[in-house]
Amino acid sequence: MKAVKEKLSSFHTMVLIYMTQTGVAVLALGQMLAVTFGYNSWLALPAYAAVVTVNLLLIGLVHRMGRGKSIFDIMERRLPKPLLAPLYLLLISVWSMLACLVIMEYVLVFQMIAFPTTNSIWFKLVIDMLGFMLFTKGLYTIAKASTVFFYLTVWMYPLSCMFFNEFNWTRLTPFLLQGGNHQPAGIVGIYYAFLGYELVLLLFGHVDRSVKLIKMAIWANLLVLLSYAYICFLVLGFFGLHELQKMQYPLIDMFAFIKFPFIERIENVLYGLLLFTMLSTMSMYFWASNETSGRLLPKIKSEYRGGALVAGTFLISMMPDTIGDVDQWLSLFARIEIGISFGLPLFLIALLLIRKEKETTADA
Repeated sequence: MKAVKEKLSSFHTMVLIYMTQTGVAVLALGQMLAVTFGYNSWLALPAYAAVVTVNLLLIGLVHRMGRGKSIFDIMERRLPKPLLAPLYLLLISVWSMLACLVIMEYVLVFQMIAFPTTNSIWFKLVIDMLGFMLFTKGLYTIAKASTVFFYLTVWMYPLSCMFFNEFNWTRLTPFLLQGGNHQPAGIVGIYYAFLGYELVLLLFGHVDRSVKLIKMAIWANLLVLLSYAYICFLVLGFFGLHELQKMQYPLIDMFAFIKFPFIERIENVLYGLLLFTMLSTMSMYFWASNETSGRLLPKIKSEYRGGALVAGTFLISMMPDTIGDVDQWLSLFARIEIGISFGLPLFLIALLLIRKEKETTADA
């Protein structure tokens, strides 16, 4: 008897997308906003969320026109695999490298803060092994694990209320989006913090029929917006603009002000908990890359393909050995991913329209 494939519920879908979007960028997001937009820069975040929503609506159009079919089925029914192979290779490369680089950035920052004398490769190896064991179990397991990770990390938001004792409204001033450099590179760089939502494209067919996939994705994006806006509003009122512009990771510096008699450095606890969101993000990107590789190499077991992806990116991760180098690599692949997030849905819509036009002509 064939086993019934488990589907994601609405709540698990929303949490999975939220955890995939949330990443290590939150540590430096306040500083990036302060440098780029200046005073009250947290007010720029709704514009980014609006762009994400437009992209999600575009993905929703693909979902509706394709009647919930997998994007791979949509493409392969209209184009031969040899023509799709370059696109599949691009998706595999970008998604697996993003999974590798977000963890590499996390590892280097963690090493700098807590273990400066330990080789970062060992941390990366352990996290890669954890990610491999998670994403090879399938999407349903990733979603369940992400839900547990969500409950383990969400309590940090009420804890941050302790910072309001040092919060000063005069540090915000009435000026709106003034005092920043407004450079295009910085404006685009902030958008990287919202990436991860585009993997909704691969959830077609993996959610329960009662789940409104795009609606859950929009709710998850709204949750990301609220969390980012709250954190950035807090750090702007805690440090002030000019001090914040000189910091690298203001969220960690802010948590360093909390003192408990039983915990000496609570910022290390914060950074340890951030590993859970990193695992969700890494697992989803590796899972997406592995699913795509299965279309090119269907006869090879998923575990073997996944192992090859993790091993290959692990070897590549040895090349950038500083945070600056990793940021440059991450910026390059994030720009490509932005192009994919908008370009791939448009490509799918074009394929669906061409097919519809052919069917209409044949009927006539």
